[in-house]
Amino acid sequence: MLEIKDQLKKVEEAFSRQSPLYDAYEEDHVILQWMRSQVRAHALEVVKPGDHILELNAGTGIDAVFFARMGCRVHATDISDGMLAQLRGKVNSYNLHDRLTIQKCSLTELEAVEPGGYDYIFSNFGGLNCVQDLTLVTKQMPRLLKSRGFLTLVMMPPFCPWELALVFRGHFKTAVRRLRRRGVLSHIERVHFMSYYFSPRQTLKALGAGFRKVKLQGLASLSPPPYMENFPKRYPRLFRVLTAFDQRLSGIPPFNRWADHFILTVQYQPST
Repeated sequence: MLEIKDQLKKVEEAFSRQSPLYDAYEEDHVILQWMRSQVRAHALEVVKPGDHILELNAGTGIDAVFFARMGCRVHATDISDGMLAQLRGKVNSYNLHDRLTIQKCSLTELEAVEPGGYDYIFSNFGGLNCVQDLTLVTKQMPRLLKSRGFLTLVMMPPFCPWELALVFRGHFKTAVRRLRRRGVLSHIERVHFMSYYFSPRQTLKALGAGFRKVKLQGLASLSPPPYMENFPKRYPRLFRVLTAFDQRLSGIPPFNRWADHFILTVQYQPST
């Protein structure tokens, strides 16, 4: 328990330090913009205006604001005071008080979220990769999600082709870092915390039998991961070609699970 609290404290500090810079960083980041567009296209296959959405690790609220402005009611949660401060500013700027509520809450303390009969639960860009035991999160999903409601998780798997290819450049430690079962030390803004990598199969197992897989999609299987942010500027034509192939192949094995992230949508179908 002490290890979990220490991890959460470090995660909160890291992302609070990052919060003032986060939006500006993405605005100039072609890869992140493309990745978010793919996540949204995936989500909009099941999300419709009027849905009640619970967003986990909402960050500065880029997605929460998007969903709220399309007519959904959103309850956004995050552990970072800094990130939530940025989100509150957006709620005020866009006058979304009637559609977007905010709660400070970690992924492992979702019992603090009142059961709202959510139509959709959403977690983007690897928030769950900060949690060593996924069941600490997934055990709360049946309490929060409506019967036949949807859940989308965007997570980092153990196998990323671009990272594995680094072994040929002599970067063995980086190439195999995701394969460490006990996690790997990550850092943001000079704050170190643990990251853990899960396959779609492990994620489905943690969710349990009440959840049916709807769609599994890879995100950046053939195109470069976000830390190669200069790639689209140096090779714009090649980047367009690679992302086009990604979009065509992202739904089939192994490209739907060997990627920088995967997007998994499931439907809650409790047994009668």
